[in-house]
Amino acid sequence: MRLVAFEKDRKPTLGVVDGDQVIDLALADPTLPQDLVGLLCAGKPVFARIAEIARTPSAMRLPLAALRVCPPIETAGKYLGLGLNYADHAAEGGFERPESLTVFMRSRTSFVGHGQPIVRPRNSEQLDYEAELAVIIGRQARHVRPEEALDYVGGYSCFNDTSVRDYQFHTTQWTLGKNFDATGAFGPFFVSADELPPGAAGLRIQARLNGRVLQDSNTSNMIFGVAEAVSLLSECCTLEPGDVVFTGTPAGVGFARKPPLWMKSGDVIEVEIDRIGVLRNPVIDEHGL
Repeated sequence: MRLVAFEKDRKPTLGVVDGDQVIDLALADPTLPQDLVGLLCAGKPVFARIAEIARTPSAMRLPLAALRVCPPIETAGKYLGLGLNYADHAAEGGFERPESLTVFMRSRTSFVGHGQPIVRPRNSEQLDYEAELAVIIGRQARHVRPEEALDYVGGYSCFNDTSVRDYQFHTTQWTLGKNFDATGAFGPFFVSADELPPGAAGLRIQARLNGRVLQDSNTSNMIFGVAEAVSLLSECCTLEPGDVVFTGTPAGVGFARKPPLWMKSGDVIEVEIDRIGVLRNPVIDEHGL
């Protein structure tokens, strides 16, 4: 199942994707939860109802291309980022292969949806792209074993963990560089776990800047795969429905290039993951708002 959050009457609502069209779930069945966290909390019966709606020929459909797309989840309790989770990316940044998870958090105000502008802040030119797989937790998880961890994953999405590098590396804590307003692009779709290989393994992941491929890898190259990452995180905290885990980026980022390659106003950055979708965003300068 493929869901999309989109803006209606200045508020986000949910739709189920049918090719290049979207069925507005609020119109199709007003009793359904109106956000993805609510759907995940409601569980399998609600998703079965959505599948039934998607098969209904009479359900009114909207053109996907005409919608203003929102991030799949804007009300998660936790947005957890994994750093250095591809060995080649760790190496290009001068880091050793990590033996444990490197974890940081992102805030809700740092996100933008598909098609919405990523904002280069006025106080830095070092705006860098990072193509990532996003994991969306489907049910409460605490102290889960790796062999059962995928049972707690609801689905997946694309993410661009855009980073302001000078602020990221001011200290050993990366929080500032990862949380500038409107820098983390997220979406466009939530793809349910049953549509993808276990742990979303074996999927090609790319970043393209103005059509030029700059990152090209595979989700199987993650050091800590989805099952292991979810298990390890659940040792620390209770993962709840709708929590999001961003799983790290492969080699090819801008700061490691010689000379460094920073995104600038007028650029278009794309993140594509096989069978999940293409996340596309223009870049603008903050003073242009």
